[in-house]
Amino acid sequence: MRTRGKALGNLLGLCMAFVVGSSWAFSLDDVASKAEKLAAAPYAPAKSNLPAVFRDMAFADYQQLRFREDKGYWRDADTPFELFFYHQGMHFDVPVKINEVTATRVREIRYDPESFEFGNVDIDPAALENLGFAGFKVLYPLNKKDKQDELMTLLGASYFRVVGKGQVYGLSARGLAIDTALPSGEEFPRFTEFWVERPQADRGSLVIYALLDSPRATGAYRMEVTPGKDSVVDVQSKVFLRAAVEKLGIAPLTSMYLFGANQPSQQLNYRPQLHDSEGLAIHAGNGEWIWRPLNNPKRLAISSYSVENPRGFGLLQRTRDFGRYEDLDDRYELRPSGWIEPVGDWGKGHVELVEIPTPDETNDNIVAFWVPEKKPAPGEAINIAYRLHFSMDEPELHDPELAWVKQTRLSAGDVKQSNLIRQPDGSTALIVDFVGPNLAELPADAPVSTQVSVDDNVELVENNLRHNPVTEGWRLTLRLRVKDPARPVELRAALVDGETTLSETWSYQIPVHD
Repeated sequence: MRTRGKALGNLLGLCMAFVVGSSWAFSLDDVASKAEKLAAAPYAPAKSNLPAVFRDMAFADYQQLRFREDKGYWRDADTPFELFFYHQGMHFDVPVKINEVTATRVREIRYDPESFEFGNVDIDPAALENLGFAGFKVLYPLNKKDKQDELMTLLGASYFRVVGKGQVYGLSARGLAIDTALPSGEEFPRFTEFWVERPQADRGSLVIYALLDSPRATGAYRMEVTPGKDSVVDVQSKVFLRAAVEKLGIAPLTSMYLFGANQPSQQLNYRPQLHDSEGLAIHAGNGEWIWRPLNNPKRLAISSYSVENPRGFGLLQRTRDFGRYEDLDDRYELRPSGWIEPVGDWGKGHVELVEIPTPDETNDNIVAFWVPEKKPAPGEAINIAYRLHFSMDEPELHDPELAWVKQTRLSAGDVKQSNLIRQPDGSTALIVDFVGPNLAELPADAPVSTQVSVDDNVELVENNLRHNPVTEGWRLTLRLRVKDPARPVELRAALVDGETTLSETWSYQIPVHD
């Protein structure tokens, strides 16, 4: 009886230890509970606590507000990850709460002005009272074992950026997009609170939880970032609506396109191309691959691609040659592509591409996201999970059995005369280079042909396909005349060999010209 009683006591002790030990465990459900309660209550906009000295400062002054390296969070801990924090300033005028999750507790990381350097900006100490953080960044030895590099940054609304080895920051991801590009105006949800798990020494990833809030939506997010050659973020989210929205953008990506090969600069510029991303790629549920080169339109442009259960979509930077950019400062050839890989079935919906006119590279003018056909009713949860890749190895993101578009180039159409001089004939030419291992294996005289479709606003005057011995691919030349320059032109093309599809579908829009 004593042995049995002792064993029972031990078992009860273990059970109690489990209950106590699990009582502090933090999960997505904890954040989702907060989000659901928020969604059931009226929206309470966050109030700014920022003194005028910070709110009115110039960008150059804000850049002087630096987190001290010796104050790095987890700097002396047994983990390769480290946290730096952003100071409030300019339009980053509302603090976000940042918590640390450990094996025994959850505690807030408090703002301390002693952790910041203020440069030559004259700051009254009284102005630093009761401030907070605007966001934070994650450091990790990406490129060298003895040097910390920025891996991830979370600053402003629900934006975050991530890089892999040898990459520099480019496009951004967001938690959620609401009514983007609608006349009613876009709503920008923001992450109001974070919980960051303190990783064990042998853990190669970092888990971040976030609470999202906006006038018509709340959400709970779990983001596990794994650094590497191609860093990835595994996202689990649960979103609740306070009120109906017209357009719900899931897994949004935001980027910049100013000019490039398919839309050369209108002004003389030593840089042939200037963009964070050059095209939208989609892997549809039926297996089709679509490539849509980006534009910087003169008017707002919205393109939709109906897709059921998408296998992937993203904004890609396919051109990796420095000579195509020639920018020693911004290194556009090192900016990662962003690829969304859905987890589970997302159902019916469409991938939407929004292109906004911009006069310079300081504006993010490209947005892409998934819009579900059926939106959740207010108070009803929508669960979305996906893996977000930040990569410079675009062929690894693509089906190796299909060719892809290496480049799209725009030119004035011309015709070679009897004297061998090419004369413009008033048409527009688009040159599309398809490449891939499957094409490289074909002989130059292989019976490769094209499937081309155009809308009713264009007259197609040439459809020419020829083998490209330089790329071991095929070059398609389309020469056309636009009937009404005040209307856009939609074109699609793919390579085939009989009934066999050889390439992704090239989808292009010639923007409106005034």
